[in-house]
Amino acid sequence: MVIMSKSLSKKTVVFHWLTGILFLVVFVIGLQFEGMPRGPEKGELMGLHKSLGLIVLVVALSRLVWRFKEGAIESVAVLTRAQEIAAKSVHHFLLLVTLAMPISGAVMSVAGGRALDVFGFELIAAGEKTEWLQSAASFVHVNSVNLIMVALALHVLGALKHQFVDKDGTLSRMLGRS
Repeated sequence: MVIMSKSLSKKTVVFHWLTGILFLVVFVIGLQFEGMPRGPEKGELMGLHKSLGLIVLVVALSRLVWRFKEGAIESVAVLTRAQEIAAKSVHHFLLLVTLAMPISGAVMSVAGGRALDVFGFELIAAGEKTEWLQSAASFVHVNSVNLIMVALALHVLGALKHQFVDKDGTLSRMLGRS
């Protein structure tokens, strides 16, 4: 069943894809260097991961501000109550992790006594180590990975279900088409 609905603003579509693609790139880089031995190659990947992670934070914050300004996005799908709860839970979780992962990563660096920089431009100078804060941030950053993979899989599967089973235009709308 195709349900016609107002199209999304171009800004909403751009924020969705920009946040998603940047987040995935940072996520994959993080997974890639996780098993690597210490060395220059790992250091370079970690620097790229951290720099892009901070960019994700800026984009995600901008997206969140825009979303509050624009209001809730209307679904074009006819969903059961359980599907609606699942969809909103996954969306809210993904919005949360686009903020929590870069924040926890930045806190890990700063609390670990390391400077916080973006592509070599220092934002926060290195300071004293704060073990408990570094440990707490590390716990969030490292232990969220499996939940994020599940949420991303559910998000993609939901989009594919809308496109090929429900045929309700949700994916077309998220690609900027009416």
